[in-house]
Amino acid sequence: MNKLYCNKISKSFVINKDKLNVLSNITLEISESEKIAISGKSGAGKSTLLHIMAGLDNPTAGHISFNDKNFSKLSRNALSKIRLLNFGFVYQFHHLLEDLTIEENISLPAFLNNSFNKEKKHQIDLLMKELNIYDRKKHLPWKLSGGEKQRAAIARALTNKPKFLFLDEPTGNLDDENALIIQNILIKLSDEYGIALITATHDNEFIKVFNKVYKLKDGKLS
Repeated sequence: MNKLYCNKISKSFVINKDKLNVLSNITLEISESEKIAISGKSGAGKSTLLHIMAGLDNPTAGHISFNDKNFSKLSRNALSKIRLLNFGFVYQFHHLLEDLTIEENISLPAFLNNSFNKEKKHQIDLLMKELNIYDRKKHLPWKLSGGEKQRAAIARALTNKPKFLFLDEPTGNLDDENALIIQNILIKLSDEYGIALITATHDNEFIKVFNKVYKLKDGKLS
């Protein structure tokens, strides 16, 4: 079983010669298919922790390992390959490329790892149908609603069949109805495909569906 391990993670920034400690000695193990929520006030460091766990940022101290591979000892290319093949990331804002169609946006990860073919296209078609955006696939992002854009971002994150999906306030920019739709889609897909969900969220309704809920306060998880 795939595992992601945070070993004594700390993160600090220097702002105007002052040191700001954001994360302090965080240890956490996450297995495939688990659903983990991280709550906390704005500025508590939730997004920073997600970025470090996903290999998008480096800790000041400690290390992240995926299946016993220490990120700090990997080359940039090796780490990029782990991210591409095993991780997906969904942000509060969709970050779709505005000059690409929805289908092209969703297909992008497959092109990046040279896996796009007829079978992958069929898989992407099924994914778009499941997320109810298939009839919008030839549209540019500006023609979609906020909820549809977020569903497209989820489809893009799932294109390479990740084992871990990182979600940074995925419902934070949506109304209650669309937030519930996104929540239900994510839980359904996690259950169907055994995808681990690691979510930073303020959404108290969303938090209720997670196996484990942690609170990040003063740099520590509790």
